[in-house]
Amino acid sequence: MRVHMNNHEAKSRDAILKRLARVEGQVRGIHAMILRGEECEAVAQQFSAARKALDKAYQEMLVCLAEDAILDPDQSNAEKLTQLRAIFTKYT
Repeated sequence: MRVHMNNHEAKSRDAILKRLARVEGQVRGIHAMILRGEECEAVAQQFSAARKALDKAYQEMLVCLAEDAILDPDQSNAEKLTQLRAIFTKYT
């Protein structure tokens, strides 16, 4: 994470951290459900919710990477496109 963040970047970081905290709580809940021997379908439903929450946090992080590439004033448009392609090839 960058040392100096603007307000938008700080809000994005906080949103990602909140999502991750929710995922962490969901995973703890899944663990407890399994220990209690709850129905597989109920556990599967919670797994699905946790995966979706994690995917959403991941998408926000990809947007952050894309914004960094697009807004870099030291790169040409061609370099920005190359960097964006590399990000999406590597992380998706």
